[in-house]
Amino acid sequence: MKNKIIIEYEVDMLEKNELPKIIVILGPTAVGKTALSLELAQKYNGEIISGDSMQIYRGLSVGTAKATSAEQSIAPHHLIDIADPTETFSAAKFVTLAQTAIKEITAKNKLPIIVGGTGFYIQALLGDRPLANLDIDLPEAEVATWTKKVQQEGESGIRAVLATVDPVSEARILPGQIRRLVRALLISQHSGQAFSALQPVAKRQYNAFIIGLNTGRQKLYDRINQRVDLMLENGLLAEAQLVEKLPASSTAKMAIGYKELFPYLRGESSLAQASEQLKLASRRYAKRQLTWFNNQFTDIHWYDLVEHPSELDQIIDELARFV
Repeated sequence: MKNKIIIEYEVDMLEKNELPKIIVILGPTAVGKTALSLELAQKYNGEIISGDSMQIYRGLSVGTAKATSAEQSIAPHHLIDIADPTETFSAAKFVTLAQTAIKEITAKNKLPIIVGGTGFYIQALLGDRPLANLDIDLPEAEVATWTKKVQQEGESGIRAVLATVDPVSEARILPGQIRRLVRALLISQHSGQAFSALQPVAKRQYNAFIIGLNTGRQKLYDRINQRVDLMLENGLLAEAQLVEKLPASSTAKMAIGYKELFPYLRGESSLAQASEQLKLASRRYAKRQLTWFNNQFTDIHWYDLVEHPSELDQIIDELARFV
């Protein structure tokens, strides 16, 4: 039995080593993902692919913490500013575009570096959560009804219903992913099977070194609060005004970072109240992200560059062996 285990491990390692190598940087907002990606891109001749579901939208830069023009000039960036805010965007489209970018980058003998906080997008790209190509026509009226209900009343209602038919999907889907919640619920109801049970078999498509950035809970929350204040100073309200005017079904309108400011824009709350609500929503989202990352990925290398900057040397040493 021991020999069998060794042989299987060696075969797995051989298969892994034949896959294209990529670096993945995960973590909540305000932990230094952008700075690290730029450092590694320069050191390892890399190009950066955004793994954030909102940074694809043109004109939404402040609220999505998009790399600045100066930062983007340091290393080539992909999948930023590729869609109008009125467009809907899916994980399937992201995977297709990211796969193309990875091929183009590796063809130049450069290293792809995937950076972002949208864990499901990255899972789908890696092959950990392959996307189901389900030929199920969902009634548009039901989609619209549930979408509107969630926007008006929050996610608790649809999550409670989804948990009764597919608790696995309910646990997997992060807050704010309304389209995924609605799709998982309706497919489960109309197919008679849990949406999670219809997913293809997972298999890694890349040899990925996954870096997770985090810091102490209070330090993280303080940095999130400071980032919200800075965003407001840098024009977040103007972006929120743009987003509020989008159609109700727009993906961008569902994003944390904008919708919390709508009550202020409508004269229903003060800016201070809206700001505090945004900080609270951002902190809660960061907490859920971290829980989700730990539950869904088994091979993250965690570092704290906020309180322990010297850990950058550990990252560089690890990547030197990996690359």
